[in-house]
Amino acid sequence: MLTAAPTQTDARSAQLMALEDQYGAHNYHPLPVVLSRGEGVHLWDVEDKHYFDFLSAYSAVNQGHCHPRIIGALTEQARRLTLTSRAFFNDQLGAAEKQLCELFGYDKALLMNSGAEAVETALKLARKWGYQEKGIAPNQARILVAEHNFHGRTTGIISFSTDGESTGGFGPFVPGYQVVPYNDVEALEAALADPHVCGFLVEPIQGEAGVMVPAVGYLAQAAALCRAHNVLFMADEIQTGLGRTGKLLCCDHEAVHADILILGKALSGGVLPVSAVLAADRIMLTIQPGQHGSTFGGNPLACAVMRAALDVLADENLAANAARLGELFRQRMRQLQAQRPDVVTLVRGKGLLNAIIIAPAADGRTAWDVCVSLMEAGLLAKPTHGDIIRFAPPLVITEEQMHEACDVIVGVVMAF
Repeated sequence: MLTAAPTQTDARSAQLMALEDQYGAHNYHPLPVVLSRGEGVHLWDVEDKHYFDFLSAYSAVNQGHCHPRIIGALTEQARRLTLTSRAFFNDQLGAAEKQLCELFGYDKALLMNSGAEAVETALKLARKWGYQEKGIAPNQARILVAEHNFHGRTTGIISFSTDGESTGGFGPFVPGYQVVPYNDVEALEAALADPHVCGFLVEPIQGEAGVMVPAVGYLAQAAALCRAHNVLFMADEIQTGLGRTGKLLCCDHEAVHADILILGKALSGGVLPVSAVLAADRIMLTIQPGQHGSTFGGNPLACAVMRAALDVLADENLAANAARLGELFRQRMRQLQAQRPDVVTLVRGKGLLNAIIIAPAADGRTAWDVCVSLMEAGLLAKPTHGDIIRFAPPLVITEEQMHEACDVIVGVVMAF
């Protein structure tokens, strides 16, 4: 295990946390650790204490922290040209778009920055296609979404959120959406009967909801139903894509080719914001010049970083590593569940996107308390929905590192 003796007390951490609390908005509730550097699956705080990263910035760091090939691409391009805006061509964008389209099998790619920005782009595309190609009457298009979804926090996206924390106090909301139960083919089919529906937006696995894995066949059936009703199947693979679940895309587990594919997070290896929307010409070319854009979208720096990040995923065979070590992780966690069913009630996931459910404790302890104990033991994870802990380490993790990290989790849970 990589360790380093503390070089000072934790006064520096307390000072930095107080600084954020005083001058920063209080829209996050982070664990009490102040990180200062990272490498691969490893993180260190300002006191130089070592941690295993089992969150990966919500899967943005699939390639590991500060991967030398990605950082090399960043620094080389940063010395040459960083931003031109799309008012001009640049020498990096076309090659980046070609790599994306050939890798995922699409005609066109549209690069943006954040995942939420990519989702908003996909929603606009679906509506424009619905009016221009499907013939839906103006302003009557509807998009289906899944219950307990999480696609971002813009005012447009939270208009179809079912999470009270995301929506409370932020209305009025954008109309034109219908929520259907997740993992329910019959409910989806009934909603698709509405001729005004132009798209179905879905996460192949609902990450923020607690790593909710649908039944085998759900994605394939949903995509087939969309095709039968002339509705676009829109896959939000921002968190589940790019090797995280043991395939390049989570939809690949069921051989589903989405009409609109949404990517982000690990598209840059966690180095800077890069997102993309991919679609066929018949969809993408419904948007014309002046109808959508972004100052930083498709900038030369992002394109160079993205290309390196994609190369790392392929060259290091990270999807296969996620599949193999994901099985190992779930095996270890199920053994733990058998030993302590009073603490761990359920283990679920696919590849290296996993979660355990923490049982309610008589003394009031929650998943948050487990995560604090994990932090103190040298492993960083984050709870969601009070009783769920999501575990998503960088895909570069080795078998030895996985066993060492699992030993930390087992030790903490057994101590409870």
